[in-house]
Amino acid sequence: MSIEIKTATLDPVRNTYAHTERRFGDKPATRYQEASYDIQSEKYFHYRPLWQPDMELNDPRRTAIVMEDWYAFRDPRQYYYGAYVQQRSKMQDAAESNYAFFEKRNLADQLSDDIKAKVIRFLVPVRHLEHTANLNNLYGTSLGYGTVLTQALLFNGMDRLGIAQYLSRIALLLDHNSSGALTEAKSYWMDDPAWQGMRALCEETTVTKDWFEVFVAQDIVMDCLVYDLVFNQFDQWLVDHGAQDIGMLTEFMRTWHADNSRWADAVLKTAAAESAENLSLLEAWISMWKAKAIAALAPVAKDMLDDAEAIDKAVAVLDKRLAKAGLFK
Repeated sequence: MSIEIKTATLDPVRNTYAHTERRFGDKPATRYQEASYDIQSEKYFHYRPLWQPDMELNDPRRTAIVMEDWYAFRDPRQYYYGAYVQQRSKMQDAAESNYAFFEKRNLADQLSDDIKAKVIRFLVPVRHLEHTANLNNLYGTSLGYGTVLTQALLFNGMDRLGIAQYLSRIALLLDHNSSGALTEAKSYWMDDPAWQGMRALCEETTVTKDWFEVFVAQDIVMDCLVYDLVFNQFDQWLVDHGAQDIGMLTEFMRTWHADNSRWADAVLKTAAAESAENLSLLEAWISMWKAKAIAALAPVAKDMLDDAEAIDKAVAVLDKRLAKAGLFK
């Protein structure tokens, strides 16, 4: 008796969902495409928002930026929820290992009192900046348009809470969990003359109405200047003064900023390339917020690094990114 085994090929009824088929054609779509494109509700709402009756619930007119297709803001990282969570989990595992290494070997006790005081005055208060960044990105999530953009803003906002928590843990490591360093750092944020310009600037961004302008102010201008000053230049200052161990506690921030900048630059480049009107508006916003951020950060940079050219170095990094995105040419 012989047994004949045959294979049967079953053709799929369809290759992808209807909403991705309409945009990309009848072919297998990526998870990012399925989870991101054309899934925001655009019509058939029951009523307009009572707090803004001249707008729909999801309305592209909440920003002065005009796009023919709001799904042009493709995330180069292709983060949807699953991919984002997996990537951040890997980064968190590495960060937790670094913090455990620092605490287990009591590396805080190897730091001088002067170094600890400087870290508490200039590094730990950045957690308040991160809380502002959380608010600003969630504002864009709530009023923005197009899931490819609003989901990335949400991921960004959640990241900022994590970074604020890591900065708080640095303070707790320095004072052996007494919380005194957190209280001292907050007093610097509230009362230190060097920080008052940044504090005022943060408050101004939270009352700016146009959500895309808030994105430009926060994720392009302020982030670039602050991260270069604090997590690059100040980190190098710590290395030069024998406090290189602090660097393992801020590695997450440097890795995150490099990753997030890829997305932020892509958004800026796409909006600028859409029209001359967008380009002109973006350059006007950046010029205004850049001048404000430089004025606000100058006292911090002077006291933190004692380097008259520190702020100029940070501005040079920002200008290079803007040029790559096609602005100010």
